[in-house]
Amino acid sequence: MASLLNPYISFNGDARQAMEFYKDVFGGTLEMNTFGEYGDPSGDGADNIMHGSLKTDSGYTIMGADNPPGAAYSAGSNMSVSLSGDDAEELRGYYTKLAEGGTVTVPMEKQMWGDEFGMLTDKFGIGWMVNITQA
Repeated sequence: MASLLNPYISFNGDARQAMEFYKDVFGGTLEMNTFGEYGDPSGDGADNIMHGSLKTDSGYTIMGADNPPGAAYSAGSNMSVSLSGDDAEELRGYYTKLAEGGTVTVPMEKQMWGDEFGMLTDKFGIGWMVNITQA
């Protein structure tokens, strides 16, 4: 798989409705997982979307999720750029270079869903997510 670049939108509790709306608009295949699937199924926000991915019929991808419980939501700055794929060396290189002069918010490390993942804000204030798919 080649590396992919796509928008990743944060929502304030309405990610499911938004992603279903985008599916109606653009068509394609929508997959969503909740916070409860990867943690406490009875916890705060367990039914909220932890990760949603819409692969459109036109070949592009829109990703989105609800902010985790307790995380601040700021309309207008609720989008990041997502880099994903299975070329670990390439993606780690992007992550390292993007982090120079910026702020790492999630260190690149293995996550509960099995992939390596990291988040940062680059020196220009742009949010980036990097996900390395594991075999």
